[in-house]
Amino acid sequence: MNAFINHFAFEFRTGIRNKQLLLMNYLFPLGFFLLMGFIMGEINPLFLETIVPAMVVFAILAATLLGIPDPLVNARENGIFRSYKINGIPSISILTIPALTTILHLLIVTVIITAIAPLLFDAPLPVNWLNYALIFVAMAFACAGISVLIGVVSPSSRMTVLWSQIIFIPSMLLGGLMIPYRMLPDVARRISQLLPATQAMNAFNGLAMGMMADFSPWGSVIILFLGGLIAFALAVYLFSWDSRNTERRGHPLLALLALLPYAIGIFLLS
Repeated sequence: MNAFINHFAFEFRTGIRNKQLLLMNYLFPLGFFLLMGFIMGEINPLFLETIVPAMVVFAILAATLLGIPDPLVNARENGIFRSYKINGIPSISILTIPALTTILHLLIVTVIITAIAPLLFDAPLPVNWLNYALIFVAMAFACAGISVLIGVVSPSSRMTVLWSQIIFIPSMLLGGLMIPYRMLPDVARRISQLLPATQAMNAFNGLAMGMMADFSPWGSVIILFLGGLIAFALAVYLFSWDSRNTERRGHPLLALLALLPYAIGIFLLS
């Protein structure tokens, strides 16, 4: 337990001292939040009605997808995981601690966004704070799981960028952050339900912000938790201590099973 706490504390401090992680955890999401508030608020005042959940979702996407996978790949490439193995540190700790520290940073960013948005942009606050916290945890858990899985299956840092952007960019365009789900074409709506961002925005609107959900909001929460659980389980199963070890317990394509809850949700949620 002491080793876990020390490792957690070290990773948390790294998230502040490391310039790249500081950018992804704090500067990028908070800077984007201010930029969108001042610019989009003038272009489309209706955007301010959802700026709080939208920017919380954006912060989660940025910190997890753009911040977690690359350090995992670099640690494996540099042989750090081998030293962890020699010292008896289990793989599950290696994967969960970066996720937990990132979620803790995101909690701080979420508090900042939630506190500042009403003051600067007259944005509405959540009407149900308990659901607001629950959906934040569900979204952060889902995205952290996917990010850890990307770090496990990616053979190089360049591939982490590719896999992360495959989720990040569609989330910005189709995830309900900028364009409401109901305004998308039917095919785009179906595709967007594969994205954690869409499920989170739907749950935030229906359960926390007092707005109308586009489909079952509780179904979205369940999908996020299931997606995160499957992603973490697959990451542990596919984990490799050394990049030179070509033997794996499973093919990296098994990572696609993390999308299974989202795919099923397309047919079940309405």
